[in-house]
Amino acid sequence: MARADPRGAVRGSGLIRMTSTTRKTAAVAGAAVAAALAAKAATTVTAKATARRRARTAVRSAPPSSRRTVGAPLPPVLPPGRVLSLPGRGEVFVRDSGGASATPAVLLLHGWTASADINFFAAYPSLAESYRVIAMDSRGHGRGMRSMVPFSLEDCADDAAALLDQLGVGRAIVVGYSMGGPVGLLLARRHPEHAAALVMQATALEWQLGKRERAVWRLLPMLDLGLRLGAGASLTEWVLRRAVAEAPELGRYRPWLAAEFGRATARDLVATGRALSRYDARPWADRLGVPATVLVTTRDHLVRPAKQHALAEALRASVLEIDADHDVPLANGGEYAKQTRLAVDTMAAAAGFTPGR
Repeated sequence: MARADPRGAVRGSGLIRMTSTTRKTAAVAGAAVAAALAAKAATTVTAKATARRRARTAVRSAPPSSRRTVGAPLPPVLPPGRVLSLPGRGEVFVRDSGGASATPAVLLLHGWTASADINFFAAYPSLAESYRVIAMDSRGHGRGMRSMVPFSLEDCADDAAALLDQLGVGRAIVVGYSMGGPVGLLLARRHPEHAAALVMQATALEWQLGKRERAVWRLLPMLDLGLRLGAGASLTEWVLRRAVAEAPELGRYRPWLAAEFGRATARDLVATGRALSRYDARPWADRLGVPATVLVTTRDHLVRPAKQHALAEALRASVLEIDADHDVPLANGGEYAKQTRLAVDTMAAAAGFTPGR
């Protein structure tokens, strides 16, 4: 089995260090600006305040926006990217490392508020050694399509299937991080011909039952107002300043990360949050019949480890664990890349693939 090559991956001790009180309510870097705003507002306003008053409080309490990230937004080494038109659907931005038709394909599906590059740039190099790496920006995120129809996770799954058709890819190993997990599961359910195996990471069957989750969804109107009032830029700067303090090697990518986080709009982020609040795969996930493994982030304060294990049980999946919070793709990119490569190699063998390079 090929070993993961951590070269070029970003490593560090953590994206954000929080107090124990803040950790109970904070949604960390996987949900980045959106969840950080919701958590910050939740600690500074009362339950009876109106949504507008909460938003104004969140904006006032955000770090000063005058200290902007400066410099050219130079990215790390990334697979080639291009815009493709999906007939009847729209245009999508995709990274595609290419490769022979016999090379197994890995489809990477990112999390809420992120882009494919933010979520997976640390893992691109080692995966591209042996697989055709395909990473798309989902609707409303990164460079993904903007649609006038209401956002749905089902549409994201159908977009992914149409993209694989357009690229001439049949069966792929589907990797879904956080929000990408529901999209990947829906892809396997709605387009089983494309899902050879699943690698689910820091994700769950549903986000409806926990008190913390319901509290976050109730804050979506405030999130919408806060982002529209300009809090997003300040909070992104706040997140990145602390990220670089904890992981100095992120510093050279700081302007690029700021630009990537800024691509999504308040409208799209809130619509995605609403879709996630309604998502529930419990009635059907155990019938997918696809080889699967689940990478559990054991210190995750956004998607509790118990929920991740429940997903693994429903899928009858093998389990890998990583001692990390939800921000591990940024906070410890080297270890994340290593565990992702191990999970993909395991699922490639289960699906009968032989790595091509």
